[in-house]
Amino acid sequence: MSDRRAEMLKEMGLWPVWRLRRAAGKNAPAAAEAPQEQALEGARPSDRASPVTPPSSRAAARPAAAAANDERRARIMRLEWGELKACVASCLDCSLHAKRNKTVFGVGDERASWLFVGEGPGADEDAQGEPFVGQAGKLLDSMLAAIKLRRGDDVYIGNIVKCRPPGNRNPEPREALACEPYLHRQIELIQPKLIVALGRVAALNLLAREATIASLRGRVHAYRGIPLIVTYHPAYLLRNLPDKAKAWADLCFAVDTMRDLKSRVPAPS
Repeated sequence: MSDRRAEMLKEMGLWPVWRLRRAAGKNAPAAAEAPQEQALEGARPSDRASPVTPPSSRAAARPAAAAANDERRARIMRLEWGELKACVASCLDCSLHAKRNKTVFGVGDERASWLFVGEGPGADEDAQGEPFVGQAGKLLDSMLAAIKLRRGDDVYIGNIVKCRPPGNRNPEPREALACEPYLHRQIELIQPKLIVALGRVAALNLLAREATIASLRGRVHAYRGIPLIVTYHPAYLLRNLPDKAKAWADLCFAVDTMRDLKSRVPAPS
């Protein structure tokens, strides 16, 4: 073989050239007549023994995984409050369970008109098993009091994910997706009149689209037919005090929206 051909084969990733071994002696059979089990020169045992998963088998695995996810969601959507809480407490369906102390299911009136949704538990929440109990929680309680609401009284508070992301990072898409059926079932059971998304992570996961907080504020959106309003997360407001005025405007807008929603409901006869 010429040096030029060898260089070309190397460039194409086809070097070294494999040759069939031939039996020693003048009467060795031609390569075309060599048995199919003939070994390749230079091949490692693993090259010969390792089976390759056919593409058809890999394709079949994807529908199977989707079917398992559908079955899991359907099972969660049949749970009542007690069963749902127990399911969350024992959940191992994403990597967040590995370092949690406690799951943070949610807290409040289980038939509330108001549902506030944050992104995920922090260190204090992970220790106590309740959402918004640290400094951000104190600010949220103050925000509720400013519009004459309080935790547990016609108010429910939850998060996108039920376990603390390490280092208080944002939940990853696969983590939020694993928790989504739990939140969806909570919302179905609560039947809130209005959802308030606290922060960009909560808003983007509930609305299932990319957008900025600035573009989402001041308008009524919807989560599966339920009116939804977006404002800043209390933890963000602790770091950005000037935006508290914007959050106050959002809360006033939420109060006006709730008043309008309640006015549409006919009074009981």
